[in-house]
Amino acid sequence: MNLANCPNCGRLFVKTSFRDICEDCYKEEEEAFEKVYHFLRKRENRMATMAQIVDATGVKESLLIKFIQSGRLKLAQFPNLTYPCARCGTLIRKGKLCENCLKDLNQQLEELQKDEERKKRRQAESIYYTKRNDENKF
Repeated sequence: MNLANCPNCGRLFVKTSFRDICEDCYKEEEEAFEKVYHFLRKRENRMATMAQIVDATGVKESLLIKFIQSGRLKLAQFPNLTYPCARCGTLIRKGKLCENCLKDLNQQLEELQKDEERKKRRQAESIYYTKRNDENKF
């Protein structure tokens, strides 16, 4: 357990693997989750988009995304609920990155690995060895 400042209000609290905010902010988040959950439980609201949920409940979009990414809101039950890709902003339904960003990052990683391999080969090729001369013993 570590002492940390709450990212929401700045208060000092004991940070655990279960909670990344202070007790007061946690209670506020729980109240916000209850609002969202009760809103989405109604059959007519299950097709709501992120913007509609924000307008109806007053809960911030960033908090809704946190609920989704932590698994508290299951997108399988809400077909119109999406959130933006962390890199480009494209609307997605799972993970943090869209398919295009994942492909791009994987290509960049492959290129980086190839460059590292080339550097290692060049270093291995440029090493010179000398034959030991028993007479001089250097």
